[in-house]
Amino acid sequence: MKLDQDTREVMALLDAALADSGLTQVEFAAALGTSASRFSTYRSGGTKPAAVFCFRARRIARALAVARASRLMSAPVTAKAVRAADGEEWAWRMLLQGRDHLRLLLERRDGSAAAWEAVPAATGSAGFDALLAVLARREFERAGVEPPTWCEPTRLPQPWVPEHPFLDREEIITRTPDYLKKLNIFVPARDLVTA
Repeated sequence: MKLDQDTREVMALLDAALADSGLTQVEFAAALGTSASRFSTYRSGGTKPAAVFCFRARRIARALAVARASRLMSAPVTAKAVRAADGEEWAWRMLLQGRDHLRLLLERRDGSAAAWEAVPAATGSAGFDALLAVLARREFERAGVEPPTWCEPTRLPQPWVPEHPFLDREEIITRTPDYLKKLNIFVPARDLVTA
């Protein structure tokens, strides 16, 4: 099948975006909010994506490349690190480090915060997924930037009260900020503060 020049250019743009992203095709497709099979048909020219999708793919891929070159975590990298963490303490560190890296990317005001527009995969914990979303949302809002849609946190059906080395369950609940309580997440405010 002979493809027209515009289709070939779209295919090249998406191939370059995938390479720039540093993610696998499955990961990049998910980061863009589509399926790997759909993304594959875009890359092969079998289906023509909307122009908005192409521009978004290129913008997010470039931001992912900048974040990676700057050794700053993106949303997909943060979720992957939380999922791969050896124990809950390390998962917390990865989550907060990712949130702090988002803050740094937002301060740059060069478009690299789009690395956090990429939809992250699940961390393996509904609690960590919801906490990642709400913390990212708060950073975008503090910077005066509209948060991506994946940052719309969902209230957990059951209370999530991770164990704490010094506080009992009631102390954790008492010291949790209201914005987290509304989501059925119970984490003391001081545990979310980093230097």
